[in-house]
Amino acid sequence: MRTKKGIITSDKMDKTRIITVHSYKVHAKYKKRYRVSKKYYADDPDNAHKAGEEVTIYETRPLSRLKRWTLVKPETAPEKKS
Repeated sequence: MRTKKGIITSDKMDKTRIITVHSYKVHAKYKKRYRVSKKYYADDPDNAHKAGEEVTIYETRPLSRLKRWTLVKPETAPEKKS
């Protein structure tokens, strides 16, 4: 199962979020690293996530014409006892 981490850039659609994932590539001749960004449409069935959040997405079967990814539900972190 492929997973990617990115930031939600749009939450205007119902049950769909647009996630921007940044990665680095190396130029073949000059060996310089440069940043490449790609947008993915991901399913958010509960409309729980908002723009600006950092999320993890995983690949699923095609859900619509553009959606092939689903948001991972964040695990609840254990509460700190003071």
